Amino acid sequence: MFGIGMGGIPAFLAEAVAGTPSLGLFKRRKIMVCIFQRGAMDGLMAVTPFTDKHLKAARPTIFMDAAKNVKTKTLIDLDGRFGLHPSMQAFESMFREKRLGIVHGIGSPNTTRSHFDAQDYMESGTPFKKGTDSGWLNRAVGLLGHDAATPFQGVSLTSSLPRSFYGNNPAVAISNIEDFNIQMRGNAKGANMASKSFEDLYDQTSSGLLKETGKESFEAIKMLKKTDTKNYKPSNNAVYPNTSLGNSLKQIAQLIKMDVGMEVAFAESGGWDTHFNQGTDSGIFARNVNDLSESIMAFWNDMGTYQDDLTIMTMTEFGRTVKQNGTGGTDHGRGSCNFILGNGVNGGLVHGTVNPLSVDNLEDGRDLAVTTDFRSVFSEVADRHLSISNDKILFPDWDGKQIGVMRG
Repeated sequence: MFGIGMGGIPAFLAEAVAGTPSLGLFKRRKIMVCIFQRGAMDGLMAVTPFTDKHLKAARPTIFMDAAKNVKTKTLIDLDGRFGLHPSMQAFESMFREKRLGIVHGIGSPNTTRSHFDAQDYMESGTPFKKGTDSGWLNRAVGLLGHDAATPFQGVSLTSSLPRSFYGNNPAVAISNIEDFNIQMRGNAKGANMASKSFEDLYDQTSSGLLKETGKESFEAIKMLKKTDTKNYKPSNNAVYPNTSLGNSLKQIAQLIKMDVGMEVAFAESGGWDTHFNQGTDSGIFARNVNDLSESIMAFWNDMGTYQDDLTIMTMTEFGRTVKQNGTGGTDHGRGSCNFILGNGVNGGLVHGTVNPLSVDNLEDGRDLAVTTDFRSVFSEVADRHLSISNDKILFPDWDGKQIGVMRG
């Protein structure tokens, strides 16, 4: 495994005016895009079981309702029991069209409430093994069943490779395409990775990943360096929020349209640790879920003819306490929810089990119980969308059942 840093490259030149040109170097394949909501999203506020009297009593100032006689801004009633946060209105049409599925009560079987540990376990896919040397997305890349001949098979739009992509299979972290700051993970053995030109870098890694992956990948990277991302115009009048997540998904869209061989992509969304002043229809949480849903829907609309090739899945390390705290927020909990969007999703449903939130049904008497192991969902999305079938490698030590969040 190695890292390459390339910074300070001038603004990109290029051809993209109405869109990004395809390189045509790699066969078009299915793509799974994962978004990690770091900080632990309150699933009970994102998708609220609004008929639950226990939740209403536990959250006297932050509970929202979907009842028709409520005068304040209300939840979006999904099915008579669960309501979508009003700031996630962008998701409603996808839910009604049965392209968006929600899994509630999802989480890790490991009961830690440490952000660091819980994220580590979720990204490694081994919730009871701390020292796992690979991440589940890196293992997914290795199980795709073909030689990609491209370092862009797994791409993370982050400043450094996330734990999910640790391992020996090809994966790239790009913090910003415009600056072309890039880190790669693979089997190359490089000495001095500092370089004045990309060609120098290529020569310096003669025994490394860049040469091993062939001429096509080198041409793909050269074209990436030359793409005018600043003037990129999304398809279908899609408008991305000017946020970290919005910008990351916009860049993933450009990479997809360039056909650089990407099959697994990763992005992050921060700010979900809402201990203070969480808010209701406005405030920190409302801004976060608005950004999440608007960014994802801009990306989905931008993808146009690529939509059949895409599945987008969110994840978060754990949920929040059922009861609000004394500062108008919520503390570290257990179960949360996640969202899966795609034409192959068994959508229009809230999957999973959420029992009445009476104290005797809560985990440790305080939290939404984890009733769906995250591996049940992650494995099903990867299996059905990417045609990965070896769950023993993808999620070692897991022998659970999938829950039907994907069709077919």
